[in-house]
Amino acid sequence: MELKLLNEQGQASSNVAAPDTIFARDYNEALIHQVVVAYQANARSGNRKQKDRDEVHHTTKKPWRQKGTGRARAGMSSSPLWRGGGRIFPNSPDENFTHKVNKKMYRAGVCSILSQLAREGRLSIVESFNVEAPKTKLLSQKLKGMGLDSVLIITDNVAENLLLAARNLPGVLIVEPGQADPVSLVHYKTVLITKLALAKIEELLA
Repeated sequence: MELKLLNEQGQASSNVAAPDTIFARDYNEALIHQVVVAYQANARSGNRKQKDRDEVHHTTKKPWRQKGTGRARAGMSSSPLWRGGGRIFPNSPDENFTHKVNKKMYRAGVCSILSQLAREGRLSIVESFNVEAPKTKLLSQKLKGMGLDSVLIITDNVAENLLLAARNLPGVLIVEPGQADPVSLVHYKTVLITKLALAKIEELLA
C-alpha cells in the first residue's frame, strides 16, 4: 500500500510504503460500528440518577377523597402516573454500560477504518509536524496553507508547543499513536501521520 507524503504546502511530494495488513483491509462496516459504539459506551461515566416515588419531594396526603368526586381514585401525587411523580423503573448510577470487545476485534476495526481513510484519500503522511512557538495563529496558518480545516494529527511525540497551539482550535486534535481512538479517526475529515508515528502504529496493530 502506498500512502501520500505531503510537504509543507499540503502537496503530495512522493509516496510512502505502508503494510497492506493495516492500510489495505476490506471495509467491514459491522465491525467498525461495533468498535465505535463500544468505545463510546465505555467512555460513559454512568452517573445518571432518577428518583422513584419514595424519593420525589411530594406530600403523602391523599389528593381528594376516595368516593363521590367523579374522578379516578388517587392515593398520593408522587404516583408514577402523575406529572412530576416518581419513575416506575428509575435509572440508577451503578448501571454498567461497558461493552466488551476483544483486542483482535478492536485492532481489526481500527485497521479497517485506516484502510477506508486511505482509499478515500483522507489519510496522508508527513515527515514531521510542529510549530516554532505555542501560538494558535501559527498552527492555524500552517494548516490553512496545507488546505486542512478538520484534521487529526498523529505524531510520535506530542511537543508542548504543538499541544498548546492546538488546544483552542475546535477542528484539530493532536494525539500519539496509542491514543488514536476509532471515534476520532471517523470524526475528522483528514488524518495526518508522521513517519515515526507510522512505524509505531505498525508495531501496535501488527
